[in-house]
Amino acid sequence: MADWIIYSIGFLAQILFSSRMLVQWILSEKNKKVLTPRLFWQLSLFASFLLFVYGWLRDDFAIMLGQALTYFIYIRNIQLQGEWEKFPKPIRIFLWVFPVLVIMYGYNNNAYDIEAIFNNDAIPIWLLALGSIAQIIFTLRFVYQWLYSEKKKISSLPFGFWLLSLIGASLILTYAIFRKDPVLFLGHSLGLIVYIRNLFILKNQVI
Repeated sequence: MADWIIYSIGFLAQILFSSRMLVQWILSEKNKKVLTPRLFWQLSLFASFLLFVYGWLRDDFAIMLGQALTYFIYIRNIQLQGEWEKFPKPIRIFLWVFPVLVIMYGYNNNAYDIEAIFNNDAIPIWLLALGSIAQIIFTLRFVYQWLYSEKKKISSLPFGFWLLSLIGASLILTYAIFRKDPVLFLGHSLGLIVYIRNLFILKNQVI
């Protein structure tokens, strides 16, 4: 597949990710408190779907790992907001099974070689480790958010979510610089601003 198509998929994913943050940020600024709009999770899910495809096409394990870990948490939050059943049933089934089908297809067609993933000349092992650790930390924010929301029985974005977002995004930005990945760089540069601002809003809420 042509590079411009692959990068277009990645940039579209980051545009959706950035859009969700802008929607959440604008609504939070307007209401003077951190809000979790429905559109945040809907955009998150479709952006994650596209970024997973982008990582798959670039043979980038760190990107695929990050999206695989958060993808189903996005679905769960949409369920908590009562919006999941509003999706057409064929789309719901497709969204559930797509990541699994990609992995099954890859292994059954010998597309995935574990040794090749961890010995990719384009991604030294130390950089792969940095990217994977960054994605895990970035993903933990949604694990934390998910557990917090399940406990409260309502989808929300607590302080710990934004703190982990800031740490994880900073590490991913570092990975993007070494990896020379414009998709990750642009997406997480904007994200840092939103994460910092939400931390300030939450701090003022407590006060």
